[in-house]
Amino acid sequence: MTQQETARQETARQETARQETTADVDEVFRVETHGIDPIPDAERHGSAKDLFWLWFGSNLTFTYVINGALAVAFGLSFLQATAVVVISGLAFFAVSAAGLGGIRTGTATLVISRAAFGVRGNFPAGVLNWVVSIGYTIVNTVVGTLALEVFLTGLGLGGGNPTRAVALLITLALTFAVAMWGHATVQFAERWMAYLLAVGFGALLVFVLPGAETGAPATAAPGLSGWSLAFVVMLAGPFSYLPMPADYTRYLPRTTSLKSITWSGALGGFLSSVALGVAGVAAATQTDMTDAVAGAEGLLPGWFQPVFLALVLGGSVTNSIITLYSSSLNLQVLGIPWSRSRAIVISAAVTAAGSLAALFLTDFTSALLSFLSLLIIVFAPWGGVFLADMLLRRCHYDADALHAGRAGGYWYRAGYHPAGLAALLAGMAFAALTCDSELWTGPLVAPLGGADLTLGGSVVAGLVYWALGRRRVTAYAPAV
Repeated sequence: MTQQETARQETARQETARQETTADVDEVFRVETHGIDPIPDAERHGSAKDLFWLWFGSNLTFTYVINGALAVAFGLSFLQATAVVVISGLAFFAVSAAGLGGIRTGTATLVISRAAFGVRGNFPAGVLNWVVSIGYTIVNTVVGTLALEVFLTGLGLGGGNPTRAVALLITLALTFAVAMWGHATVQFAERWMAYLLAVGFGALLVFVLPGAETGAPATAAPGLSGWSLAFVVMLAGPFSYLPMPADYTRYLPRTTSLKSITWSGALGGFLSSVALGVAGVAAATQTDMTDAVAGAEGLLPGWFQPVFLALVLGGSVTNSIITLYSSSLNLQVLGIPWSRSRAIVISAAVTAAGSLAALFLTDFTSALLSFLSLLIIVFAPWGGVFLADMLLRRCHYDADALHAGRAGGYWYRAGYHPAGLAALLAGMAFAALTCDSELWTGPLVAPLGGADLTLGGSVVAGLVYWALGRRRVTAYAPAV
């Protein structure tokens, strides 16, 4: 073999190696090939500030305006409701901290939670989380579609079912395209949509806040019932994110500061949720917010109303993008033997079918929301166990064992972790006994004066897990 032939072969080998190395690079507008498999160190990138824009943009959604208005509807004054909004926003520190395991393991949250519940014990929560993700994606899609329908009708494009169908198609396309491309595109879209939405919602605050009746007392003494319901409504949003933070930290380099991750993500979610929650509180002191979109729209100048509808649509899309993306990872956790980009087609198809049913066949949106809110009986305790497990392990996990099934250290007893499941059941029992929802009222609600203490299930579950597992659960120490 000549020296030239050897050089050509070496060049070809290097080119092949380069292509193999870059095949899985996480790039904008390029379909992500990784799923729940651990992200190699060589492919990790980004910084903590990416998390700020992710959580800031995804929470610039009109849902928080509705929730703030509901706090006033429960009998709280402007100042009382604002206090609930601010305190509830602090929950994003727990949400952001839940993503710390993503850096250590390079995988998704619902893979990491196998350490707390066992490989098989983790499965039921995985199923319910997928249902919740798709349910909220449907709700957001419906809200965005209705806003876009009104916007298109205002442009003189007609109305009725044809316009609604076009609006639905556009809303689904915006959501699916971004989530389909994957992680890098999701972060890119959330950042740039955050810039636009922040300006728009900032203008909304300017129009709504000056007219707020800040000195008006509560319309009626809210009592423990009003306070607890307000907290449940405001905290339900942050709690619903607990099964997904590591989905967006798993690409960050291992050297990324854990403190910076917690603060960056938390501040992003806190600022957007609190700003829009306060806008909802202010609006509710001035007008009837039973129909929140129509109520808020009535407080705005005529020229800004089309912009307002665009904000409702944009907020719905930004929130749906991250839930739809995480749902595809969720399906892989459940054992779907497809790539992430193929698995997301299942989630998108179910979202489309549910949205069609809600918009054209029957109005089940209220029933769906009631069902989703009831599932906090499961997810509040689940979050309590997961966070307690993370603290006990100091966020150190055996990344290989998380994917090893029977051969791994997280198989426990036949795939179930007794401490995790016992704590989960204890928290669920407490949550069910103290839940006050349209579909279920716990037997302790009346003796408690109508208080809804569902979220306390997270505290109960966390404490029980701490008591059962503190001597058995230890941080993983990798071999040197």
